[in-house]
Amino acid sequence: MTLPPRDVPPPRPVEPEPTTGPLARAARSVADAVGGLLGDRPDGEEPAGKGGRAGAVLRDVVTAVGTAARGARGTEEGTDRDPGAGSGWHPGTVLTDLLHAAAPRLPIRDGARLRAAHPGQDEVAIADALVTRYARITAGIGAATGGLTAAQWFAPPSMVALPLELGAETVLVAAVEVVLIGELHELYGRPAEGDARARAGAYLTSWTRQRAVESGPGGGGLIATLGSAGVNALRRRVTRRLARNVSSAAPLLLGAGLAARSNRKATGQLAEAVLADLRATGLRAPGRG
Repeated sequence: MTLPPRDVPPPRPVEPEPTTGPLARAARSVADAVGGLLGDRPDGEEPAGKGGRAGAVLRDVVTAVGTAARGARGTEEGTDRDPGAGSGWHPGTVLTDLLHAAAPRLPIRDGARLRAAHPGQDEVAIADALVTRYARITAGIGAATGGLTAAQWFAPPSMVALPLELGAETVLVAAVEVVLIGELHELYGRPAEGDARARAGAYLTSWTRQRAVESGPGGGGLIATLGSAGVNALRRRVTRRLARNVSSAAPLLLGAGLAARSNRKATGQLAEAVLADLRATGLRAPGRG
């Protein structure tokens, strides 16, 4: 019996294996969480996100963010305080480092796999399906975050965890959007060059700039090579997204609706900007004429 191909590949291994410290463990958890959201589910089908799968995945990423925060705090201060207490908790820096470490492991399909998942459709139709699907997933993540934070309004002592949940939403949505960016580049025959880390750096740069990866040598290499300018730009983008996600913390379930709509809109706008660049080149994916 021949089974249909999985919708997305599992999180890819990265060689050489990164260190086994808290950040590396947290990054693997984020990549696994994204794979869990995107795997074994046909394109176009509504993700089990608004409470089910996205809620469980979000809890895993909350743990990952906490692990990364404790690791950063230990490195910088040598203390063992809880996340959120004092100057040891730097959300922008921790989330940026976590996203950068997780990016090379994200499950991005190549052009052939994307076309196999959408037989008989051209690039425009496939791109539209990808944008619709991934916008639904980020909306589901926002709804799940709003649901979790809403419950905390009835348990005031647990509000200390709120920054971690907003941080988890920020990292998870950004990671899903990086996968979308990578797949759009693959679809249009414009994959980033280099190994997994270099490609991840290019797609992170694309996410930061809200534009397609630049062609030619060094296109997107700022973050790939950990240049200070590129990392600072990524940190600013992450911090802005974290601030915007505060709407998830609105009382009752208002935050769930606000976050879902905000994430869906932001993902759609990002995709429109990237697609405008990719389509303006006139290039088509290999094998499509």
